[in-house]
Amino acid sequence: MAGKILLITGDSGESYEALFAVHRFQEAGYEPVVAATSVRRLHLVMHDFEPGWDTYIERQGYGLSSDIAFDDVNVADYGAVLMLGGRAPEFLRHIPRVVEIVREFADQGKPIFSICHGIQILVAADLVKGRTVTCYVHVRSEAERAGARYSERQAVRDGKLVSAQTWESHPEFYREVFACLEG
Repeated sequence: MAGKILLITGDSGESYEALFAVHRFQEAGYEPVVAATSVRRLHLVMHDFEPGWDTYIERQGYGLSSDIAFDDVNVADYGAVLMLGGRAPEFLRHIPRVVEIVREFADQGKPIFSICHGIQILVAADLVKGRTVTCYVHVRSEAERAGARYSERQAVRDGKLVSAQTWESHPEFYREVFACLEG
């Protein structure tokens, strides 16, 4: 086993990003552990892009059970952390324990991964200043105001920080994620 990867999400997390992450890490021999506010079945959503809409649309998505509550996370047990997108980061960034967890990963020099709106948690943790990142275009201004350099690439690796725009970035993102983990 290559080690445990902590996945941070919650209600209104993006279901495709969550399920893809779980399956992709399992396929590569890692143990993904889904962390949320409590251990229960999460209500995930699907975001899609449709002609005539100025932004994404949201529908009910697949469910996913969390494995661990944020309060029970011991960062030393994990090799890396991934902040998933969707709308979950919008409220997760206001939970002090979530911010503390992400800062602990940074303090321990462990890889940190973020996709789509997941960047909002990194902004709340003050971890993007001076870094090159990418994210969903409509949270770009948050990252830039926090001192990040925004890239229009699908996925960006800046040291042990890997970020991606949306689930459409999965191929580029996971190439960078695994290069970082193997690195």
